[in-house]
Amino acid sequence: MREMSVSEQRYLAVLAVIRDGDTATEVAARFGVSRKTLHVWLSRYEAGGLENLSDRSHRPRSCPHQMSPSVEVALAQMRRAHPSWGPRRLVFELAKRGVEPVPSATGVYRALVRLNLIDADARRPRDRKWKRWERGTPMELWQMDVVGGFVLADGTKAKVLTGVDDHSRFCVCAHVMPRESSRNVCDGLAGALRRWGVPGEILTDNGKVFTGRFSQPPVEVLFDRICRENAITHLLTQPRSPTTTGKIERFHRSLRSEFRTDRVFADLAAVQAELDAWVEDYNLRRPHQGIDMDTPAQRFHRGDLAVVTPLRAPTTPRPNTTRSDGTWIARRASKVGVVCVNWQQVCLGAAAAGSNIDVWVTDHVMQFFDGDQLLRTEQRTTTGDIRKKRASIPNQQAII
Repeated sequence: MREMSVSEQRYLAVLAVIRDGDTATEVAARFGVSRKTLHVWLSRYEAGGLENLSDRSHRPRSCPHQMSPSVEVALAQMRRAHPSWGPRRLVFELAKRGVEPVPSATGVYRALVRLNLIDADARRPRDRKWKRWERGTPMELWQMDVVGGFVLADGTKAKVLTGVDDHSRFCVCAHVMPRESSRNVCDGLAGALRRWGVPGEILTDNGKVFTGRFSQPPVEVLFDRICRENAITHLLTQPRSPTTTGKIERFHRSLRSEFRTDRVFADLAAVQAELDAWVEDYNLRRPHQGIDMDTPAQRFHRGDLAVVTPLRAPTTPRPNTTRSDGTWIARRASKVGVVCVNWQQVCLGAAAAGSNIDVWVTDHVMQFFDGDQLLRTEQRTTTGDIRKKRASIPNQQAII
């Protein structure tokens, strides 16, 4: 027996009332619906016949929070003009244009999917194992690398030495080179130092133009020499760890998509001129999502300090001077943070270098204090009397 459709079942219920004369209560109970639903079927049959008994759309007549057509058109125009702009950047640009109400980034993403202006399947899941880090002030650390892929009219390919300030993402170097050599790289570094000053540290990968640590024997390359002579600490990433220099790698991604490195340039001078204009726009006018939509120049010249995390108060009090199971002695940590007590050397770390350290010594344990802060507890491995060197103890009591 063929199964009846929903419209046919509703038609039988309507006929039971109209033709057979059954009451609405009886028919509603027989078909398992309410009397109100049955009366709706009757009114719809009277208005449009059998075809009017089929299911209708459940879409609401209006949606107050739906994005207006004018905003969708503006989104489409901005996306087509700037294919690299994502939802967050588009929301920022809409707010700058005074659009009210400003849609959310999720709403903008859904609108782009509806308009076929973004590939929803192309999104890569974010790796939550990566840890974001950032230096606290400008000029504290530069990240530098070399990027290629700039095709010239004569068939050769140029490369660019790039550098960004870690705190502000300000581009401090974009030096075009005919090839990646130590001399060309160092020319770009020297130009950046003359223009922007000397940073505290520079972070690079382990390329041969940056370091000679993997040479046999290890040698000091010209890049290392420039850093040493300018008192710059040269930091190197672990091998095969590009995420350590994530900011400069992300800058390369913006460079490829926005500067369009997939085209052919006339010569090196043309590449440098166009790249300088793009870098100026990047530094001065392009908002950056990683720094709360500020431009890199705003952060680089303003020099906002990072939020300082307060240190926890010491939880280990200093031993009372009235205790008879030990004694206080004073030592000064060496240049590398080592303290010697009765020929036993204990390393407290470079942070304690040159500091006056108070040591509480018992027959079995030694505790090292910097003021009221306990730095280390160490087992005592030597015996015998301990020589006191102008001992410093709590309450400034002198030991004789």
